Amino acid sequence: MIGQPEFVENPENRCPVILLVDTSSSMTGAPMEALNSGLEAFKEAVLQDEQAALRVDVAIVGFGPVELVQDFVTIDQFMPMQLEAHGLTPMGEALSYALDLLENRKTTYRNNGIQYYRPWVFLITDGAPNTDSPWQQAAERLKNAEAQRKLSFFAVGVQGADMSILNQIAPPERPPLMLHGLDFRSMFLWLSDSMVRVSSSTVGGDMVALPPVGWGQIAT
Repeated sequence: MIGQPEFVENPENRCPVILLVDTSSSMTGAPMEALNSGLEAFKEAVLQDEQAALRVDVAIVGFGPVELVQDFVTIDQFMPMQLEAHGLTPMGEALSYALDLLENRKTTYRNNGIQYYRPWVFLITDGAPNTDSPWQQAAERLKNAEAQRKLSFFAVGVQGADMSILNQIAPPERPPLMLHGLDFRSMFLWLSDSMVRVSSSTVGGDMVALPPVGWGQIAT
């Protein structure tokens, strides 16, 4: 069977991560600038590891409206674009969109004979969902997927985030973290280090030990 060109050229195992990024109006200015420079640092850091550069498969979903900013590509193909802030916060719709995107990607892997690590979904927000956003249903779906070991979900609040809602979305064993100031760079360097560790582990193995989190804290 002839597979898709991206998998013929690079048949490495894949380590998928979706960055689910709040791009609503409240992120305008310094937060968005810090986030964009953090994405650059993420790419540069993962590229330092030859194997991870071919295995870490990243997609970016923005929500301010929900949009696929970057479909899945390996880090060596990833070109960070400047995200812009506008609109409201359809968090529930964004979570559902990300889960669908992930299921489609897994099907693509299977169809092309590619093994993959447990995917990560990484939510970054500085607000609360719109009042009409169906975030509870999305959270339920997320928790089911997490319980079945279909993914690992991480939530990060930026100043202004509704941590009580994030606590209801995140799994109890991995509560949301509040970012120190706008230190997205440290967060993304932690994420790159984590991805390097995961991508050099055994597919289907136990969760690897992640580096210590110095960029955020559990909000109490």
